Amino acid sequence: MENQAYLFFIFILNGILIGILFDIFRILRKTFKTADFITYIQDILFWILTGFIMLYCIFKFNNGELRGFIFIGIFIGVSIYLLLFSKVFIKITLFIINIIKRIFYYIIMVPFQLILKIIKKIIFKPASFIIINFRKTLSNLIIKLKNLHNKNKKGEYKKDFT
Repeated sequence: MENQAYLFFIFILNGILIGILFDIFRILRKTFKTADFITYIQDILFWILTGFIMLYCIFKFNNGELRGFIFIGIFIGVSIYLLLFSKVFIKITLFIINIIKRIFYYIIMVPFQLILKIIKKIIFKPASFIIINFRKTLSNLIIKLKNLHNKNKKGEYKKDFT
């Protein structure tokens, strides 16, 4: 009887662990927008991990014997977790993830954006200045050549070399 109470408690903890794993996948979906295909892969991964956890605990603690109280313990553990701890766990984890995102943004993205601005000022502005002036000069040259050609057609610049 003492052994069964210990096993029941172990499988309640197993249910709590499965609830935490479930919330981790929920948090991943809330934090990162994923395509349906990735969601399906996450679901499959969740069930594979849950199956491994259950099988490991059943073989480790109960010598591979399936008993009804195991599933009742898992159900109670998941229920306790979802009713009492899930909201708090999600809030704390999302808070931590948002802090990590901000740190990532300020450590990596802000310097990267500054480097891009410097590169734009050093390389792109002079290059665009040259390109714009080249276009203007080229268009002015084309206009002068057209005018010269039009005047040449009218005979204004024909010289008599005889």
